[in-house]
Amino acid sequence: MNRRSAVVASCGAVLALLTVFVAPAGAAPDDGSVVRGVRYRQFDVAGAAGTARVHLLTVDLGDRHVRVRLLQPGAVAARETVSRLADAAGAVAGINGDFFDITETQHPGIEATGASVGPAVADGRPLKAAVPLGQRFGPTPPPGTTGREVFGVGIDRRARPGRLRLIGSVRTAAGTFPLGGLNQYALPQNSIGAFTMWWGTTSRARAVCGTDTNRAAGCDTDAREVAVRGGRVVTVSEGTGGGPIDRGTTVLLGRGSGARQLGGLSVGDRVRVRYGLAAGSVPYAFALGGFPVLSRGEPLPGLDDTVSAVRTAVGVTPDGRGLLLLALDGSPAYRSGLTVAEEAATLRKLGAAEGFNLDGGGSTELVTRDQDGIVIRNHPSGGAERPVPNGIGVFAAP
Repeated sequence: MNRRSAVVASCGAVLALLTVFVAPAGAAPDDGSVVRGVRYRQFDVAGAAGTARVHLLTVDLGDRHVRVRLLQPGAVAARETVSRLADAAGAVAGINGDFFDITETQHPGIEATGASVGPAVADGRPLKAAVPLGQRFGPTPPPGTTGREVFGVGIDRRARPGRLRLIGSVRTAAGTFPLGGLNQYALPQNSIGAFTMWWGTTSRARAVCGTDTNRAAGCDTDAREVAVRGGRVVTVSEGTGGGPIDRGTTVLLGRGSGARQLGGLSVGDRVRVRYGLAAGSVPYAFALGGFPVLSRGEPLPGLDDTVSAVRTAVGVTPDGRGLLLLALDGSPAYRSGLTVAEEAATLRKLGAAEGFNLDGGGSTELVTRDQDGIVIRNHPSGGAERPVPNGIGVFAAP
């Protein structure tokens, strides 16, 4: 294997040496067990644009020694490579996750946040909600999707797709207003969004740009921020800010009529902020965004069958206990990839009843850990790892 080293900073700003092994092109399959309940293999499938190589992790959630959690760099508005995320968290395997904000291509002068598109839950804690459908990045989801679709594992240790809807309110002396966003790079028009310590230090300027149907539209000029701590307003400012948010502090950002709703607040006023992500009957232990491609063993109608690309996907067996983590290879011999429809068909043939598409292209990456460290099993299509906002990590308990 080819060996390379890199220096990585942890969340506590402590430097550590990360050794990464990259499987060379044309390497032997090296199939087999990663740890008990987790197996890796690779194989080729025929696609419309040519042969695609599949890298597959099968995870047995029925094994009490196996856990699956969200990989993330410690802040919503931050990115890191899958190998570093997996190594820092102590994961035995992992793949990349949701699509994310690459704003600089559409809003010159506005910092790209790198924040993920859909909702996210980590260790049962809501991290963020979904941006409006028109603000998404990535391929067009199937008809009927809302942008709030997630894949995750419930507290019952069963994997399932679902939807996570933001519920929340801002209560002031002037009235109670709905909360329109939580730690997301784009707020709905005329809404109030909440930002917490989990957002990170990145500027919030992007949150008031674009519209609900056009992410490239201009930015609002009448934004207003109000910081709340201990149920009272502690600061009021015009425009958008950045920098760290203290634990226990919530920054409310209003755009359009949302800014005017916050306009009557002054330092010392009482404000009550409530929020959560509504799921089904079983709460998620972890969840991240993307879009569904397979439901009850059948491909969703309207899946794209023309554009082939390197892709990442997740499949779930009918009982919710078997997890399939799939990443296509991005080396020149296999870079043609699969269409979304072919991806769904592949998951179905592997025994999945539910299928979920994640970010692809240069983001696609699958890693495992062996006795020497983290191994990148596929070849990133850009020639090097791309930093991503989150991923799915597989862990082995003693």
